[in-house]
Amino acid sequence: MAVRQQDAERVHQVAQAKFGYEKLRPGQQEAIISLLQGQDTLAIMPTGAGKSAIYQIAALLLPNPTIVVSPLIALQNDQVQSIQQHDIAAAVLNSALSSTQRQATLEAFAAGELKFLLLAPEQFNNEETLTHLSAAQPSLVVVDEAHCISEWGHDFRPDYLKLGAVLETLGHPVTLALTATASPPVRAEIVQRLSLREPYMIVQGFNRPNIHLSVERFESEGAKRDVLIERVVAAVKADYAPGIVYTATRQGAEEISQALNEYGVRAAYYHAGMKKAERDVVQEQFMADELEVIVATIAFGMGVDKPNVRFVFHLDISDSPDAYYQEIGRAGRDSEPARAILFYDPQNLNLRRFFAASGQIDIEQVEQVANVLQEHDGPVEPQEIADITELSQGKITTAIHRLEEVGALETAPNGEAIATVSELDVNEAAAAAAQAQERHQMFQRSRVTMMQEYAEGRGCRRTYLLNYFGEEFQAPCNYCDNCDMGVALQLEAATGEQPFPVNSQVAHKEWGEGQVLRYEADKIVVLFDSVGYKTLAVALVCENNLLTACS
Repeated sequence: MAVRQQDAERVHQVAQAKFGYEKLRPGQQEAIISLLQGQDTLAIMPTGAGKSAIYQIAALLLPNPTIVVSPLIALQNDQVQSIQQHDIAAAVLNSALSSTQRQATLEAFAAGELKFLLLAPEQFNNEETLTHLSAAQPSLVVVDEAHCISEWGHDFRPDYLKLGAVLETLGHPVTLALTATASPPVRAEIVQRLSLREPYMIVQGFNRPNIHLSVERFESEGAKRDVLIERVVAAVKADYAPGIVYTATRQGAEEISQALNEYGVRAAYYHAGMKKAERDVVQEQFMADELEVIVATIAFGMGVDKPNVRFVFHLDISDSPDAYYQEIGRAGRDSEPARAILFYDPQNLNLRRFFAASGQIDIEQVEQVANVLQEHDGPVEPQEIADITELSQGKITTAIHRLEEVGALETAPNGEAIATVSELDVNEAAAAAAQAQERHQMFQRSRVTMMQEYAEGRGCRRTYLLNYFGEEFQAPCNYCDNCDMGVALQLEAATGEQPFPVNSQVAHKEWGEGQVLRYEADKIVVLFDSVGYKTLAVALVCENNLLTACS
């Protein structure tokens, strides 16, 4: 991207005069200028890299107001307060507002009295909201936590799927998608779901060199639990706190929290089964250092930016490297040394594989949904489909996603579905959608396998994770257990023939095209577009010509 001197000067002037920035961080200026040049932009930058400054500065250099889509009310409030501190008109639109406040906010935005409006994606279900937003002719739409739109992502939120239709309704203004971590398939889905037009992509380094990575293996759940508690108690006694412990289940969070309290550790649990007010109290206590440890399911974390977290321990293996890296990335944001330990019992993989296979739909169920759409002349609400078919909301949501994926229907900003052709070929559409679902589940299962390989691998753990995200990194990192023991360097030295360059495109007769992620000893790891991650023996690849280079 060519950067004109006058654009750079305008950006620097606003950054300094309005926000007090003497110098922008890496990636910020090019992202801002990309937006000013009318280019859709996907910025993948770690927490603390100043993602919000990108849209705040760009918005002040654009003529019309900016819409910021953010998933949590707490995040929205923090962002609005940050903007208002600089005497810039900004407001939130969420369920906490009264009808009078809501109407006044929408009218102010439509009249151009606000520079920023922050809202969650479910707010677009209201047609009146869309009308007011369209009237403002926004110059920029920001999708924060953009990985939430991806079913390959670690925090998928169905409400994000409607954003593509929302952008179309708004006339597709320049769009900025922001996320802290996104593997190659997640990036591709963000671009596709938002219909980003030849987006400019900025990827800042994923490496967090101050976090020590390690795995401890166990053959029984009881032994694993006891050692985790021992490690947490020792860390707290050594003043190596606060910390986060992640568990796969709500019961696990409650039991570990209780056990830690019995050892004198100030701990509390956090999960989605608690009332919101209870969760808020626990989070506030943790942020204020009133708790030494929070024991949580994956419900905890988004929007939490606590610099001094010294450790993140996982009692159970995560379902993907995406989720694991996002969670351990909550440690050491102050750049001081931190630790991430995975307490690994191979039996836990069965639970993760079960979750990866959940949400299954068959052709008959897809046909039921397709038949309802065929019998209606116009849009159909998901609840109406549920009433007619008696299928669960989860299965209906999955069926709609898959039918949309194969081009058999479209969804409106309010979530309604409509057939894209007058005579929907039910059998063909259902078969294609079922195949799409099978591909999705194969991909999910492959990511569980990737976590298994991380846990059981003898190579540099940092290299493994960074390669997963498409970032080249040469072992050793000298800050993981395998590097500490010297086995990672031995494995690196044993790595032999590399028939295809890392990050190059290859093709397999059955699995289609894919990208070479890394080599480890005598194995090659490839991310295939259709079936996910596969680990192959290099010797077999060469002997049988299993892979060919894509031109």
